[in-house]
Amino acid sequence: MKKILVTGGLGFIGSHTVVELQNAGFEVIIIDNLSNTKISVLDKITEITGLKPEYHNIDLRVKEDVKLFFNNHKIDGIIHFAAFKAVGESMQNPLDYYENNIGSLVYLLQEMRDRKITNFIFSSSCTVYGQADQLPITENAPVKTAESTYGNTKQIGEEIIKETCKADNLQAIALRYFNPIGAHESIKIGELPLGVPQNLIPFVTQTAAGIRKELAVFGDDYPTIDGTAVRDYIHVVDLAKAHIAALKRLINKENKENFEFFNVGSGTGTSVLEVIKTFEKVSKKPLNYKIVGRREGDITAAYADTTIANKELNWQTEKNLEEALDAAWQWQQKNKE
Repeated sequence: MKKILVTGGLGFIGSHTVVELQNAGFEVIIIDNLSNTKISVLDKITEITGLKPEYHNIDLRVKEDVKLFFNNHKIDGIIHFAAFKAVGESMQNPLDYYENNIGSLVYLLQEMRDRKITNFIFSSSCTVYGQADQLPITENAPVKTAESTYGNTKQIGEEIIKETCKADNLQAIALRYFNPIGAHESIKIGELPLGVPQNLIPFVTQTAAGIRKELAVFGDDYPTIDGTAVRDYIHVVDLAKAHIAALKRLINKENKENFEFFNVGSGTGTSVLEVIKTFEKVSKKPLNYKIVGRREGDITAAYADTTIANKELNWQTEKNLEEALDAAWQWQQKNKE
């Protein structure tokens, strides 16, 4: 049984990926410093899978603690989620984002090099494309100057991994996510933002639940179907399964290059107002929202061409926007804090 380290494994995407890893027969070790999640997620993963993953509360910015962990564990591969991820916040606190997102990556890769661990899956982002010249976005789209510090940390992260692959025997896949939403069908795990949500869907569900007074829609003057920004929303379980497919590709030595990257999205662009209307239909609740000014770092539109990921990873999405929003709403109703 292959032993896989999942950093940030109690977070939104991480927890769903841990479930899919365990269901696929992998042994999982989680590292998470609980900066944007709760320890209770560990029990929920255990309830879903019947297996309790090994867990360590480690801050990956502390090099000595990272080294100590690897001294005590033999790992076959790493899926690296642990990172700060809010576009707006990254513009206000750039140094925190560079320290956390770049420093922790470097420390992990140093341990992999020193211990000859070769399989690495990196949680990247479609933000590396900036505002793409053509839609949908293919893997051939140029990586542009980042619109946000967060996006820049993902670009730099990919560059570091690519150069490490050239210098050492690292085999890595970067998955460039679009917008993960939803919750596990058990409604035991989902998106659990601490404090004010930075992503659209938790803000939508919290507004519908009465936790937030109203939803702010950032800008209605974009050159899109209704003036609001367009994004590609992918169900988090579909995204989690893409990580299993990528990991198996490396383990089975099916990768064509030592550094590969794939777009992981639904392949469909949906505007903010379309999301709101779909949510109102699914939840049967009217949503109180207000149009406000654009948010720094936001782009007009981004949605994926998933042809290459579908073919190379033998993976495709199975769930649609309505199913994802329904799961997110059920999850919100279970977590009314």
